[in-house]
Amino acid sequence: MTRRRPTRVTRLLPIVLPGLLLATLAVAWLVQRSLPERSGATPLDTTALLDSAPEAFLRVTGPRPLEFPADHAAHPGYRSEWWYFTGNLEAGDGRRFGFQFTLFRFGLGGDPAADADPIESVFAADAVWMAHLAVSDLEQQRFLSRERFARGALGLAGATADRWWLRDWTVDRTESGWRLRAGAGDFSLDLALDPARPVVLQGDAGYSRKGPAAGNASRYYSYTRMRSAGTLGLDGMAFEVEGTAWLDREWGSSQLGPGIQGWDWFALQLDDGRDLMVYRLRTEQGTASRFSAGTLVDADGRARTLGPDAFDLRPTRRWRDPDGVAWPVAWSLDLPSQGLSLEVRPAFDAQLWRSSVRYWEGAVEVLADGEPVGRGYLELSGYSGTERTLPAR
Repeated sequence: MTRRRPTRVTRLLPIVLPGLLLATLAVAWLVQRSLPERSGATPLDTTALLDSAPEAFLRVTGPRPLEFPADHAAHPGYRSEWWYFTGNLEAGDGRRFGFQFTLFRFGLGGDPAADADPIESVFAADAVWMAHLAVSDLEQQRFLSRERFARGALGLAGATADRWWLRDWTVDRTESGWRLRAGAGDFSLDLALDPARPVVLQGDAGYSRKGPAAGNASRYYSYTRMRSAGTLGLDGMAFEVEGTAWLDREWGSSQLGPGIQGWDWFALQLDDGRDLMVYRLRTEQGTASRFSAGTLVDADGRARTLGPDAFDLRPTRRWRDPDGVAWPVAWSLDLPSQGLSLEVRPAFDAQLWRSSVRYWEGAVEVLADGEPVGRGYLELSGYSGTERTLPAR
């Protein structure tokens, strides 16, 4: 009997593994094997997936036209990719919530088309998928979060132009936008998410540079203002909610340049109709990288790219988590060309992910001269020596 020679240890999954525990262990093993070798890396340090990648992976090296809806689907051959929703919601009685749903894909091999000897099995996986679901209950100052993993086989997880999913957490494309349905026992979301303005191509027509070398970049597009309406379940109650959301999409390999310690990312929706995204790539010396950037979207949908000299970010207050890590949760943000001088404050401090990765992601208030002028979301990464951080946007 002729036996097929396996080409990637990372793609050899047991095909007879009884029980959920063994399946979970197999996924964890796949994640660990997907990381490049480097000194001192923690098992799930997904920053490593952005710092470097084997040569077999494709690189983003320059602008190219993005095509929709095709580019809503997964891009096999690139090391990492994500579909990232955040938003602020309000119930009819005025109770407010924030929400996050993120689907991540981490490639285990290189370009599938270049594999001369693929494993022909329904159990073979070329990627591992991770999903994060969170609700911030502003009234009770509670942060509820769940994390799930699946391997890219047997239809457990994936992303086409029409559906993104990890098991029963799903996002389906509709005539006007998307419908998100995900639940985690004590909380759930069922939301219609409809873009209120055209897609924004970040950077140079969707080519977002994050470092000096070829490949230190990602494809990046956003829907910066989406009408959100549906049901939020919490503690056995169903709240009819409305609000606004934001969608970020990125993919690439070896995105970050050398010497990047972390990042601070802001997605702000102002009451005057403008949307503002800025991110500061933070160097090991604590300064802003010259590849920090942003985008200002006018109320009519016109977008303009912001270079690192166009805005100024300064932390104004830090919150110390139970492990003693100080997170800069309040900021001043100045955009002189637009006459904007903003304060960004957390809806509450303890919006911290403490699962297999650690990062701060939460709902924020935007103020000018002490008066509310908008809402948004803030992501902070790289503030702990043991932190396992998520991809930069």
